[in-house]
Amino acid sequence: MDELAAPGRKSIGAKRNPESADAILEAAEAVLAEAGYSGFSIEAVARRARAGKPTIYRWWPSKAALLIEVYQRQKRVETPDTGKLEEDLAGFLVNLFAHWRDTSSGNVFRSLIAEAQSDKAAAAALADYARGRRAHTGRMIERAKARGEVAADVDAELVADLVASFAWRHLLTNRLDEDEAKIRIAVRYVVRGVLRDRS
Repeated sequence: MDELAAPGRKSIGAKRNPESADAILEAAEAVLAEAGYSGFSIEAVARRARAGKPTIYRWWPSKAALLIEVYQRQKRVETPDTGKLEEDLAGFLVNLFAHWRDTSSGNVFRSLIAEAQSDKAAAAALADYARGRRAHTGRMIERAKARGEVAADVDAELVADLVASFAWRHLLTNRLDEDEAKIRIAVRYVVRGVLRDRS
């Protein structure tokens, strides 16, 4: 069966029905909370949401794509705008580490990165997500450019990649309790490489 079985909720083809999509995402969150990443499956989500697997796969082409949307839905990480790049980046990383450490999101994202090493669908979903995050973090650099704090020729997305590599390394090695002072030192090293020479 290709449609949700609950009365009043049905698939409308490739275009998502918001009510149906929410039911599927809520079911995915529940399955993940109960069974963990290793026990997560599209079949389990379909049963809980009373949805047809074809509907889920039409809206999310892979298990990884669905999990990334669940991850994004749960993610609550403040991006500071203090007027100083160093403070913005340090504050963002402190908030991100706390989110990964204090919620199930860290384990989910770590597992997605691991699966992407051997699964093409997971790798594609992770690459799509990373592009969006790179642009999001890059906006902090662009704001600093607009203030004249950073040289105009600095590649904002490359700086964002440097910040992400620091974060992902800590996630993958389970070092999310890094001291805030060390996070600030790492950010300072990055920022000193992009600050305009004011001498």
